[in-house]
Amino acid sequence: MNEKKLGLPSVISTGVGLIVATSCLMSLGSGAGALGIGFIIPMVLACAINICTALSMAELNAVMPNLTGGLAQYTLAGMGPFVTLVTMVGGYIVCQSIAGSVECAMFGNAINSVFDTGIPSSVWCILLLAVLITANLLGIDMFAKIQNVVVYGLIASLVIMGLLGMFGMGTGERVSQPMNLAGSFSDCFALLGLAFFLFIGCEFVIPISQNVRNEGKNIPLGMILSLVVICGMQILVVAGTGNYVKWEDLGESVSPHILYGSSLLGRVGSLWMILVSIFAVISTVNSAISFLSYLCAGMAKINLMPEVFAKRNKRGAYYVGVLLIGAVMTVVNATGLSTSDSLSFMILVAIVFWMVSYIIANINVLIFRKRLPKAPRTFKVPFGPVIPVIGIIGNLFMIWNIDGDPAVRNSIYAIDGIIFAILVVYAFLWCRFRLKKPLFQAIPIHEVMAMESPLYIPAHRKKKPGRGMTGKTVRTGV
Repeated sequence: MNEKKLGLPSVISTGVGLIVATSCLMSLGSGAGALGIGFIIPMVLACAINICTALSMAELNAVMPNLTGGLAQYTLAGMGPFVTLVTMVGGYIVCQSIAGSVECAMFGNAINSVFDTGIPSSVWCILLLAVLITANLLGIDMFAKIQNVVVYGLIASLVIMGLLGMFGMGTGERVSQPMNLAGSFSDCFALLGLAFFLFIGCEFVIPISQNVRNEGKNIPLGMILSLVVICGMQILVVAGTGNYVKWEDLGESVSPHILYGSSLLGRVGSLWMILVSIFAVISTVNSAISFLSYLCAGMAKINLMPEVFAKRNKRGAYYVGVLLIGAVMTVVNATGLSTSDSLSFMILVAIVFWMVSYIIANINVLIFRKRLPKAPRTFKVPFGPVIPVIGIIGNLFMIWNIDGDPAVRNSIYAIDGIIFAILVVYAFLWCRFRLKKPLFQAIPIHEVMAMESPLYIPAHRKKKPGRGMTGKTVRTGV
């Protein structure tokens, strides 16, 4: 019974792990290239809005602790199966499968940009995936060990390089330029959607909360600290970059973080920043595979995905989800789809669903406050409904500012509308013919909690005649 083996450092590393991806480093460079140090304003705003959502996630976990699927189970209890399916499949499974594949592709490109191996980038991608799939199959302890090493190496590297640049201690030639390119707050708001991408993913600690010591304290604290650490680290990098790289060059670069490293420390800086990129890729893909396997298992336990996803191997890993998500990423990289020019645009498309899932999380808090005001909570968001409401408004505002170009923004909305329509049809059919439940009928919290136990016998399972089982829901000893 010693499953709760992860401490606060592992919670922080998991929260940081998915957030600081190579694509985030590229987005950081793009934002700084457009606004200079003025990009710090939308960064701080996006971080604050995401802290509101992190606090709401922590309260949801306190109301319904030790659940494998996290947000899926909260939403089932708050808003019913239809909303759960749309937000979870769209906002997480599809989004993270795409994002993880892109990160793997960047890993292969980083290797070949430094070393003339003669090996296709896709081969490096697949080798990385094989290692991370194996690590996740070995269980949560191996996941945490890998995560701690690469994430804290990543944080230390970016902080040091940011400080070197900010205090002018690099070996490269310093540049003279205006540090702030933002003319007004409207310029900052136009990049708020881009800044949001720098802070998404701290809730990835929720599915592993049952493996965390003192989760009532470490889960909310770990999520908030991961966001604050990332914000501080990225502020240092932006401030340092302006002393060594022309903003226009930074905005035009396809690898702005590599450009900063080479401008700061020459060849050593390039190699160092490539190492940072590799750390970022490993931490992101490692977190994505682990999180999605837990999410799929949690959804299987509440009958929103096939039951096979809830099976564990002898190391305690949800191996079906690990293998499936790993296989999807492998296929995407093997076919070269992850190097498509349109993938960065598609990530923005997927991010809209992620923002919607954050809105749903904040709404769930308000629903539970109204429905269960006296329910025991090991953590409760302060100031009544203020913080969840700020989280809802903030995410809606960021959806509106997903891109500064109106034409691009409208294209994102159009594609999201099509994806949403497909998910609506899928969710309707699943609820109608598989669950056979009303679309928006919330499942009582105690039933959702009971589904986590192996003693719970879901209503859709029927034993053979003579085995003493009826078609009704049975809960034994829970």
